Amino acid sequence: MCNPECTGIEIATNRLPSRFLEKPDRNMRYFCLFFLLSCLTACTYTAKITDGATAVDRKQYDVAVPMLQREYRKAKTRKAKGEIALNLGKAHVETSDDEAAIDWYQKAYDNNAGPEALREKAAALKRLQRYDEAIQVYTDAGFEIGSKYEFRKDISGAELAQKWLAEEATGKEREFTVSSAGFNSRQADYAPVAFEERLVFTSDRSAAAGDEKYNWTGRGFTDLFVTDLEGGTSADAFDDRLNTADHEGTPTFSADGKVMIFTRCSAPGKREDAFCGLYRSERVGQGWGPASQMSFVKPGANYMHPALSADGQQLFFSALLEDGWGGYDIYLSNREKDGSWGNPILMNRAINTQGNEQFPSLDADTLYFSSDGMEGMGGLDIFRTWPTNNGRYAAPKNLKIPVNSGADDFAFSVVRRQGSGLDLKTTGYFSSSRPGGEGSDDIYVYTKKVLPPPPPDLTPIVYKNVLDVTVVEKIYEDPTNNRSRVLGVKPVPNATIIASIGEQSRTVNTDDEGRLSLVLVDDQNYQFRAERAEYLADEGSFSSRNLPKDADAPDQRYELELELEKIFRNQEVVLKNIYYDFDQSFIRTDAQPTLNNLTALLERNPSISIELGSHTDCVGKPGYNQTLSQARAQAAVDYLVEQGIGRARLEAKGYGEESPIAICICERCSDEQSQENRRTTFRILE
Repeated sequence: MCNPECTGIEIATNRLPSRFLEKPDRNMRYFCLFFLLSCLTACTYTAKITDGATAVDRKQYDVAVPMLQREYRKAKTRKAKGEIALNLGKAHVETSDDEAAIDWYQKAYDNNAGPEALREKAAALKRLQRYDEAIQVYTDAGFEIGSKYEFRKDISGAELAQKWLAEEATGKEREFTVSSAGFNSRQADYAPVAFEERLVFTSDRSAAAGDEKYNWTGRGFTDLFVTDLEGGTSADAFDDRLNTADHEGTPTFSADGKVMIFTRCSAPGKREDAFCGLYRSERVGQGWGPASQMSFVKPGANYMHPALSADGQQLFFSALLEDGWGGYDIYLSNREKDGSWGNPILMNRAINTQGNEQFPSLDADTLYFSSDGMEGMGGLDIFRTWPTNNGRYAAPKNLKIPVNSGADDFAFSVVRRQGSGLDLKTTGYFSSSRPGGEGSDDIYVYTKKVLPPPPPDLTPIVYKNVLDVTVVEKIYEDPTNNRSRVLGVKPVPNATIIASIGEQSRTVNTDDEGRLSLVLVDDQNYQFRAERAEYLADEGSFSSRNLPKDADAPDQRYELELELEKIFRNQEVVLKNIYYDFDQSFIRTDAQPTLNNLTALLERNPSISIELGSHTDCVGKPGYNQTLSQARAQAAVDYLVEQGIGRARLEAKGYGEESPIAICICERCSDEQSQENRRTTFRILE
């Protein structure tokens, strides 16, 4: 039986996740090799999954599908059918069946699941390159939630893809030709790199190490495999000393073949969080020695997709870190004189966006990477850029059709060149989840030829970088309840923006679209603060350092969102990821980031005062729960005071078990209901 104060976190009965992640704040998907595993707890680690919703919640999508199908047939109400159909759509997406997902999302919408079903249906249509339908569904979804802004980039990307498809239909000469590699399996195969006349790639095919099934996909865990560089039709395990029962993937090799850096995701212990890190192994004879984690990898963060420069002095990779621009970003580490690797450097906004940038690879000084934050055909698209001068990179170029598609396209690599000048032919590989392949992700071979250059344009070049700062607010399903479902965001017109460069600042109002457009000055750090009466202020920054000056694209536009939170007085806001040890009230290290964010909010809004509340479940004696919750609320207040917040602005309130969110008879409360009731909250008093 659980202890009264066992602090359950989201349950995960798999060790590690796959390449996909749902973005919690805007219900969008990250596309990455691996992501943070939910914490495991003594109370719930062995809990048996008995329904489809729980299976989806615990990322066991392959397990969820048959459960949900049975539950849908038995459902008695439209509300139940809508919720089940929405989960079935999600489960089919995560198991690479967009066609089935579209049908289930439509059933969900027909059964009152709301605009979320339309959003996800449109995304699936876009991945299948059914752009006309996707645009219409995105338009319908925007109309339903009352915000054209929410889906503007989705629609513009679909329109751009239609334009590229129309250009292809004219029969013009293609730069790329593409075909499927002969060694693809019915499982996931991706991220190929050349190594000593062989090709090393990542796969969860049945020959991967370990016998445990990965319940996200219904397949195994990923390992490294090797095949012939030219025309391979089968593959073998790369090295049994590196492949483990955890996930391994996405390697990069030094030019002399003596060092390999790759991604591994594992947990230090059975009941600890699992994160993805970069690992280094040295060549030992014909095999590889033990792998050690790179020195700059910090606990509690995700690092992946390494790419070494030819001279071995630079390491590019993707990471999800606090200093990033949003989502996963591309970072660079330089090799120091003593052979160690320097602290990661965040690459600028020429490359990184508020979306996800991943799978970097290098061909001499040309950087290839994938992004879902730049305008593209859908999912991840492959882009290329290269250094120009003074640390600047050229504006990233979309590789377009046939390399990119509506699905995820990623992990581009250059293998060989033949000829010169206009007769130069380049061959290589990339990965894609596009329909028509052998498995969920497949590896494709490309050949690239040089097209005749266009006639020179003698028009004088005027470079201009523009930043659109947009102030937005959440759209709640119930506009009076900040705990109701968030449907999206919409612009806030006539909000006040204070824009600062160094000691200089000016105050302006946004237009009717909630936007302020600025022509950027080179090499400046901009600070922005957005305010409006009855809203919590937000702040953001943008650096114009080393933005592109590209003759082929002299006009560049960037975006920054500032989100104002509407003030709901005396309404509870749950602070996520604040947990306490059994029978203790001290603030654990893993709770500090959430309280630090609350500190920042209070610093941005010095006129508000709040109540910090702590709640327990109903297990244990009421007096005990009341005393413990008061001590925990006071500990949170004391922590904020230590960070510099005035004590007069803070009030501690222990509620014990008297204000549950999930209403249930105590002895019959599920683990999930008890976990929902154990929470730390704040409410704005004035």
